[in-house]
Amino acid sequence: KFGEVFQYSNFMAAAAGFIGGALAYPGREIGAAYDDAMRAKVFLPLGMTHTTFNFAKALKGDVAQPHGDDVDGKPARARIDADKCIVPFRPAGGVWTSAHDLSKYVEMELAKGALPGGKRLVSEKNLLARRDRQVLVSEDVTYGMGLFVDRRWGIPVVHHGGDLFGYHSDMMWLPKHGVGAVILTNSDSGVSLRGPFLRRLVELLFDGKPEAVDQLRVGAEQRRAAIAKERERLVVPADAVEAAKLAPRYLSPALGVLKLKKQPGGALVFDFGEWYSTVASRKNDDGTISFVTIDPTLGGFEFVVADKDGKRALVLRDAQHEYVFKEGRAP
Repeated sequence: KFGEVFQYSNFMAAAAGFIGGALAYPGREIGAAYDDAMRAKVFLPLGMTHTTFNFAKALKGDVAQPHGDDVDGKPARARIDADKCIVPFRPAGGVWTSAHDLSKYVEMELAKGALPGGKRLVSEKNLLARRDRQVLVSEDVTYGMGLFVDRRWGIPVVHHGGDLFGYHSDMMWLPKHGVGAVILTNSDSGVSLRGPFLRRLVELLFDGKPEAVDQLRVGAEQRRAAIAKERERLVVPADAVEAAKLAPRYLSPALGVLKLKKQPGGALVFDFGEWYSTVASRKNDDGTISFVTIDPTLGGFEFVVADKDGKRALVLRDAQHEYVFKEGRAP
């Protein structure tokens, strides 16, 4: 029934942001209108002077670069090209910021919409309405308008995270206790820090049972084990015999063009234009062959060879979709 389940949609969040920007600055290009509206109505009043949606501006400064695990599980610097995918729908989470700036936003949430000097940024009624339950996520967690409310410890904790390639963040606050925190990480392994970080904060505040450190240790061990298990089945560089059977160029109606490139030393690269990655090969239990992306932060995209009737094809699947790449002519 309506409201029983939900699926997070970056595109709907982006649409809402762009509509807000268009209302604030009618007639302006929607991206520029949104950027200007956020700067004028949110960032400047809050004093968030190191916060921007401008990739070029952010990357010229002292910015944390993305990192991930290489195919053997070792930390490595990653390219940032794939993160630029957020630019067209940046209201869903394409902002560059600092822990200091984001903390100012959390302080405003704790003050129910008021600024440090007492001036009101947003009405208390509208601010609190965003925390009202819209969907039941679990027995103790509800989702409102872009905010989770977690009551598993008997007190409400409001929070929401953000994720891109090589970046994982979270902001959280306890509205009844006037306490908040933010965490910004620049590594894919940072996603494992968020839960223990919140748990440790609550432990310190309420003299809780110390479980956060063990949670973090177990999470790290499980991550290393998962990477090692997957590595056992991968052939790096990709099997030359299987790679030679591939077409030089594939087309997907939904995802566009995929070009294959051979690097010196035998490495095979899948190039999608906006981003690319080295791939490994894997023989699956059912006898099929997969090519799996392995570059830091870009690992795990699996393309299964699905040739049929002499026509070459690759299939990429997620939890709900199947994308077919069929052989296309090279330009």
